[in-house]
Amino acid sequence: MAILADKKILLGVTGGIAAYKSALLVRQFIKAGAQVKVVMTEAAKEFVTPLTLSTLSKNEVISSFTHDEDENAVWNNHVELGLWADYMVIAPVTANTMSKMVSGAADNILLATYLSAKCPVYFAPAMDLDMYQHPSTKNSIAKLQEFGNTFIPATSGELASGLEGQGRMAEPVDIVSFVENHILTGLALHGKTCLITAGPTYEPIDPVRFIGNHSSGKMGFEIAKAMVNQGAKVILVSGPSHETIDSKYVERIDVMSAAQMFDTVKKRFASCDIAIAAAAVADYTPVHVADQKIKKKKENLVLELKKTTDILKYMGDHKKSQFVVGFALETQNELANAKEKLARKNADFMVLNSLNDKGAGFKKETNKITIIHNNGDLNEFELKSKSAVANDIVHQIIQRTA
Repeated sequence: MAILADKKILLGVTGGIAAYKSALLVRQFIKAGAQVKVVMTEAAKEFVTPLTLSTLSKNEVISSFTHDEDENAVWNNHVELGLWADYMVIAPVTANTMSKMVSGAADNILLATYLSAKCPVYFAPAMDLDMYQHPSTKNSIAKLQEFGNTFIPATSGELASGLEGQGRMAEPVDIVSFVENHILTGLALHGKTCLITAGPTYEPIDPVRFIGNHSSGKMGFEIAKAMVNQGAKVILVSGPSHETIDSKYVERIDVMSAAQMFDTVKKRFASCDIAIAAAAVADYTPVHVADQKIKKKKENLVLELKKTTDILKYMGDHKKSQFVVGFALETQNELANAKEKLARKNADFMVLNSLNDKGAGFKKETNKITIIHNNGDLNEFELKSKSAVANDIVHQIIQRTA
């Protein structure tokens, strides 16, 4: 999972020697999870072929206003291209193209698409050092930034002329990181750290047996993904779960028992801004854990159980500026029980779901929730995928913490 996952990137390529790097840039964007389409100038085709870029992007490369189809000219719709993109990245962009972007010239498909784009636009210049330092180039860069475009500065190094200096296009991996970080800074939860518990806990009886529950952890993992998509860094404390998450913004800590989950939460709670207790933590754990496997000798086996530490109550009692969210899975008197739990745990809101609702509960792909706020507000939601439910929860947190 990444910031650019499923985002639509329109890559513009102009005619400079750095155009050869556009192939690597396409690969980096796709590796980050994005969909990529390429629009290029005729001059760019002198440095990198459309076949290379179409093969890597798995999309047709557009380089002219029309193309031939069955001997008939077909218009390439630059307006549709501009509307398709979530982000447009022009890399490399030459001094010539920048000056035309400033003046509003539209003498090629790339420029026409740029002028039609409704999305954020990033531009990464590449040229010789004297061209890069020329007042007209600096003026173009300043004007483009005034228009709302985002400038990715050139780096210093050996240039195609053989000279050393600033003018090299930023490396593809650095361009992708620049775009990701720039997107992050504009998200609602940028700079926030969220602590999330997820999954079940397994309470050991002996070396091979445990007391557990049917939680898959999916709801907590989906909330973690939704948090990252809003710019947060996540500490995910998970009990045993087959769910996976792939993001450099998520620190996953695997635990087994309620005691291990509590110890981890206790250590990390003070460093978070938001805490979400989505785990199905065992309420009781065996008083004695056998060193060896218990043999089946008696007709009945009696286990003495003791209460586990209440993780959500600990967070509610010790919160300072943290926003704390709890979950209540109920089977009867759902709303009344959830309201009582909200007050007793000193949470900021409680997410109620009932096993009586069809499609909700453990090991399901869907969930139906009601959010009960400590200010008396109540939000009811329809049955949705757990991914959509996670987005609803995160949006409610954003509204309360903005």
